[in-house]
Amino acid sequence: MYILSIAAFLLLLFLLALRYCTALLPHLPERIRNLLPTLNNYQPLATFSDQITAGMSSSDFDIEANIRDGDVRTGLDEQGTREVMDIMRRERVNFDQARLIRHNRILAQNGIDPSGMPMDSKAITRL
Repeated sequence: MYILSIAAFLLLLFLLALRYCTALLPHLPERIRNLLPTLNNYQPLATFSDQITAGMSSSDFDIEANIRDGDVRTGLDEQGTREVMDIMRRERVNFDQARLIRHNRILAQNGIDPSGMPMDSKAITRL
């Protein structure tokens, strides 16, 4: 029973570490972080300048205008930025196409088709 409880405790620690790995990672020593190559390749894009360099701007979504206008925000939403970059990498599309794909996915999750109409058959769309 003692060994089983120790194994359960170690499993719990492992699962918690997986869940909170991004919060724990900065507190680990450098040599341990180097042993985790899948966690080392993400660099947050904290500023508009970093996001422009990563290709997160276009003529339709001009971040450079934010910089010129002296925008005090730190940058785009981190989660949305990651999702758009993943779509760009996986589907080999440009920034605007990746934003559209992400937007359509969000609409579909909320029961809305790409045209903006609800997909619920009971929805009233005309009076």
